[in-house]
Amino acid sequence: MPAKKTAKDDPKSRQTVTPWKQESVWEKLSAAELKQVENYCADYIRFISDAKTERLAHDIALKLAKDAGFADLDALATAGKKLKPGTKVYRSCHGKTLFLAQIGKEPLENGLSLIGAHIDSPRLDAKPNPLYQDDCMAMLDTHYYGGIKKYQWVTIPLALHGVVIRRDGTSVTLNIGEDPGDPVLTITDLLPHLGADQAKKTLAEAFSGEALNVLLASRPVPKDDGDKDFKDRTKLRVLRLLKDKYGIEEEDFASAELELVPAGPARELGLDRSMVLGYGQDDRVCAYGAIRAILDAKGVPTRTRAAVICDKEEIGSYGSTGMDSMFMENTVAELSALMGDGYNELTVRRALARSRMLSADVNALHDPAFPEVSSPNNMGKMGCGVVISKYTGARGKSGSSDASAEFMGDVRRIFNDAGVAWQMGELGKVDVGGGGTIALYLARYGMDVVDCGVGLLSMHAPQECASKVDIYMGYKAYKAFFEAK
Repeated sequence: MPAKKTAKDDPKSRQTVTPWKQESVWEKLSAAELKQVENYCADYIRFISDAKTERLAHDIALKLAKDAGFADLDALATAGKKLKPGTKVYRSCHGKTLFLAQIGKEPLENGLSLIGAHIDSPRLDAKPNPLYQDDCMAMLDTHYYGGIKKYQWVTIPLALHGVVIRRDGTSVTLNIGEDPGDPVLTITDLLPHLGADQAKKTLAEAFSGEALNVLLASRPVPKDDGDKDFKDRTKLRVLRLLKDKYGIEEEDFASAELELVPAGPARELGLDRSMVLGYGQDDRVCAYGAIRAILDAKGVPTRTRAAVICDKEEIGSYGSTGMDSMFMENTVAELSALMGDGYNELTVRRALARSRMLSADVNALHDPAFPEVSSPNNMGKMGCGVVISKYTGARGKSGSSDASAEFMGDVRRIFNDAGVAWQMGELGKVDVGGGGTIALYLARYGMDVVDCGVGLLSMHAPQECASKVDIYMGYKAYKAFFEAK
């Protein structure tokens, strides 16, 4: 006999199943929010055009914070001032890492709502003794910083940024190549007619780090123009120019931080102006979103909210300005000392362990030009929203911070309730590549951490690509996280 039908077999009684899929955000936004996307991205383009180095990004963010009423935490500590709910404070580390916080209603030991991003980007650094002459050309010897494809940095216009501490202890800032009237610098390459042997090499072999030397000048000083014992006369011209304009001697290079970056501003990308092309979007696109989010977040928070933008992520987060330092822990200790009954080590440990963090770092998008390295169902796609990465790392998740299912559920709820367009993503196929963020350095305290950032094409290239709606959704996600109950 046929089996008796039950209510479960009735199609009308079955629950509707809704498939989850990545969709273009452009088609979902109202006219009002589309205007917000354009306004926000216009501000962002100005920021990314000016914030060419970690020092510049720090300084711009600090000015925004001061204009919004954030006070110096160290100065408040010196004055013995107490922090009250709603108070806004900042703390800087060597002009390269910046912490912003707004004090919440709950005790500090209940933890912080934290967003962290980095503001250093791949670049070329001048060596400590960088200036030399070869034939009649004056050159700058460089050492690349972070993970770059060396061939991408050849023959493009470069700008020189940095700070020089002179013999007398005074400092001078250099910015050469950004103004339309400035000269630019470059690294030369071999012409195709003589490049047969070069073309046979792998990309790694054809372009060496030692060969990334920047062309500074080619006009020697006339031999009868003084300094007759100075053999390298093109180098002499450069030294005279630096002396006349900046008061810099050659020895001053020993106490300098000089960075070569792509010259020129960020631009709208595409005939439809739907994207942004610019240098340093890894990770200043997320850093700007985090700063704007804490400046724009409404009301006095329940939990203390904080944003930190840091240095040295691209080389492992080492050093005093990296997240592997004690800066975060020391800063929370300073907060503890000015809240409640004063500093308590157990309060600091509890605060860090009970914090919840978005590690705001970019992710790689699926690129149809390179499908062989992509995992299409598990990579972000252009224009489909901010990318959440449960884990990063390489191969068997090596070097990863793996977020808990519970925290992932909370983040999903916050984003969905706030109308944030989001997608899940990994960094390419398993065993093909991988990468890391600052997440693991904060997760070691026991706090919940998940990676959440804007997706890019051409990551780590001199010019990186991002969708305007993804950029905006990154900001909207961070603001929603700060405002969540």
